[in-house]
Amino acid sequence: MNRITRLSAAETQPLKRKRARSGPYGVLDIGSSKVVCLIGKVESDGRPRVLGYGWQRARGVKGGNIVDLQEAEHSIRAAVAQAEEMADLKLSGAIVNLSCGQPSSRVMNLQWPIGGRAVTEADLRAVLSEGRRRSQEEGRETVHAATLGFTIDSTPGVEDPRGMMCELLGVKLHLVDGASAALRNLGLCLAGCDLEVEELVSAPFAAALSVLVEDEKQLGATVIDMGGGTTNIAVYGDGYLLHTAQLPVGGWQVTNDLARGLATPLGHAERMKTLHGSCMEGGNDQKEMLSVPQVGEDDDHLVQVSRAHMVGIIRPRLEETLELVRDRLESALVGSESGARVVLTGGASQLVGVRDLAARILDKPVRIGRPQPVPGLPDSALGPDFATTLGLLHWGAGEGRPLLDLDPAPERGNGRFIRFVNWLRDRV
Repeated sequence: MNRITRLSAAETQPLKRKRARSGPYGVLDIGSSKVVCLIGKVESDGRPRVLGYGWQRARGVKGGNIVDLQEAEHSIRAAVAQAEEMADLKLSGAIVNLSCGQPSSRVMNLQWPIGGRAVTEADLRAVLSEGRRRSQEEGRETVHAATLGFTIDSTPGVEDPRGMMCELLGVKLHLVDGASAALRNLGLCLAGCDLEVEELVSAPFAAALSVLVEDEKQLGATVIDMGGGTTNIAVYGDGYLLHTAQLPVGGWQVTNDLARGLATPLGHAERMKTLHGSCMEGGNDQKEMLSVPQVGEDDDHLVQVSRAHMVGIIRPRLEETLELVRDRLESALVGSESGARVVLTGGASQLVGVRDLAARILDKPVRIGRPQPVPGLPDSALGPDFATTLGLLHWGAGEGRPLLDLDPAPERGNGRFIRFVNWLRDRV
């Protein structure tokens, strides 16, 4: 017999999460197609509210990496200035997405001798430090180090072992790192904007925070964020982020293919993709003709091409991208943990037919992930192309943070990367 339980209004209200930001805070999403800055504040009900926002077309950023410091700095300054003017406050730092430096993900299993006594917080810090030490590679910097559960002797599934007696403590760690040079370029660029990197958050992790529902996080789901210059992958299961990956292909490659295939300027190729883009042929596509300006010709010199021809250019590129995603997931050996569902998000996910194409190639049910509405933002900033930005906002409100705070703010602020940023700030 099914039992229906009615919850009171107080019980259904979200609780203020631990480690949520107090007071206004800034988030900065530096993407290949746009730079977005939000200034938010956590309300009494635990939800974030946006006080100011601004976004600009990205310049000096390619494939998630900063390739021109001056151009990138101009874009960042403009976006931040818009948000600051609306919120009527000045930012000194921001939570920033990590999409540069070819970020990689790995899972490590460690064992730590306890000797029959109670586990202390010092033991947990020592295990985490050991994991960081073992994961260190030349030219790489660890950004995330999160626990995926503990084992007390032979008993798995322990979330917080502090105070428990055991001989041997086992821990499963998920670490995300990036190329040190790319991180330093990011720090240099933000220092030039008079901003400090308060926290770095993996871009696919942020996207997952904004589009997954709690059941998907527990049962398992794969988020594919199809951005302008990269396609990011995040695998969630049992409430944890299990794997992340990044591919250097995105919506820009579709635009570039259209510009080459139709011999049209990149700006017009982008407009055609946005207005008429599809990877699924329709019954009238052969008859529907589109006017296309040609590179180097006068504006009144137009060529007529069928919509079917445009679909024939877009579809192979998206098929290739999704096949790369499938191969990356298979090589990461997360097939059983990635769940039975795929959530597509990002700007390129809005092309007509992408959902069905992804379902066929990945052989799983697919839905389009749209972030939940956030007070203070216009509807134009609540689409899939803002998933990473809003994920950073939710992170600032405490969403997705680890149960155990093993990396407190004072230590995090003294890390090598933050020290480097502060060193730059003193000299720029």
